[in-house]
Amino acid sequence: MKILIFGINNTGKTTLARELAYHFMVPHYNADTIREYNNDWDFSEEGRLRQVNRYKKIEYGILDFICPLDITRDQLGVDFKIWMDTAKKGIYEDTNQMFQPPTQYNIRITTWIGQDQLHKCLEDFNPGIKGIKSFLNGPFQKLVK
Repeated sequence: MKILIFGINNTGKTTLARELAYHFMVPHYNADTIREYNNDWDFSEEGRLRQVNRYKKIEYGILDFICPLDITRDQLGVDFKIWMDTAKKGIYEDTNQMFQPPTQYNIRITTWIGQDQLHKCLEDFNPGIKGIKSFLNGPFQKLVK
């Protein structure tokens, strides 16, 4: 299962991705870590497309990055999309201008939930891909509404 957690910066993408990846023992791919590894801090359109192409090659796990365009979100071939919509503007104006509200997503989070609440909700779920799929399609959706 390939999960995309996206939204403008400072919305809680990395916090959520880390918690889910840790509990379900699946890889977590953070945009800044991927950029650092590739020594590629180019945020032009071309640089952003290179980043998307890196993410396309990942077979499973949690992808955590802004992913500002609907077209690139669709190209990733993910199984599940979580839109972190907990802030209306980020600190980078070019990203704010570029970010397109998604036309398709599985879950939209508009108010961040506390880590204690998230941990309590995770208690009944076993690690692994099957566990995360059940969690995302069930209790998690109720928790964030």
